[in-house]
Amino acid sequence: MTVLSEDLRVSREGAGWTRICAYTDLLPERGVCALVDGRQIAVFRTFDGSLYAVGNRDPFSGAFVLSRGIVGSRGDEPTVSSPMHKQVFSLVSGECLDDPAVAVPTYGIRVADDAVEVNVL
Repeated sequence: MTVLSEDLRVSREGAGWTRICAYTDLLPERGVCALVDGRQIAVFRTFDGSLYAVGNRDPFSGAFVLSRGIVGSRGDEPTVSSPMHKQVFSLVSGECLDDPAVAVPTYGIRVADDAVEVNVL
């Protein structure tokens, strides 16, 4: 599922928050991509219901594919593995767990009125 910019509405609850989709639209352990203020954001919902938002660009390949990665964990750390070269990124910090010198950006994410919102500020 890809959410395009014309589907986004700025939340009335605060500047910088952009509605992505309904919480129930996100399937556990699957990612979606949303275009927010010109940025591709990969949004994930884990089995425990937690939400995460990271940049969709894989820094190793340059491809915008992290939303299609494999969601998992290393220990207690929720992760996504790039579908390109399989590097693993923390969904909490954005750090590459295979190469700590590399990271993807992370973004604020919340649920408001049953809708998932992302903050890219």
